[in-house]
Amino acid sequence: MTVKAQFDLNGKKVQVEVDEEEPLLYVLREEFGLNGPKFGCGLHQCGSCMVLVDGEAVPSCIQPCKSFEGKKIETIEGLDNGKGLHPLQEAFFEEQAAQCGYCLNGMMMAGLALLRSNPKPSENEIREALQPVICRCGTHTRFISAIKKASQKSTKF
Repeated sequence: MTVKAQFDLNGKKVQVEVDEEEPLLYVLREEFGLNGPKFGCGLHQCGSCMVLVDGEAVPSCIQPCKSFEGKKIETIEGLDNGKGLHPLQEAFFEEQAAQCGYCLNGMMMAGLALLRSNPKPSENEIREALQPVICRCGTHTRFISAIKKASQKSTKF
């Protein structure tokens, strides 16, 4: 059955007609061309599909798009404000916090959710926030360093 879903996507009100069971991830990628969120495991276990929903880092690969009705959804593409890199992107770049890049979306979105709720997190808080995202390349120490650096450079996320 086809349903309409309306939500705020990266600061813009959008409406889409989708199958009632179609996951948000598929809608973001296929209907809106947003390729930041990745399909990893399809089981809400790896974090590569992470998006922010009303400011909270949430996997998007299983939950139906219709369940996000009226929510504020932000993808990694939403960090682009047209004025250069977001402070978190800048810190990830400076710390070379990417290897294969597959988990990068999840790490950045989880880090961003943390920094918005706690602009000066401890290393343990950063580790805990990143725990739901699996990095197969072992780049966790660089992700932690990047989030620390971002928190030292800015408080506006």
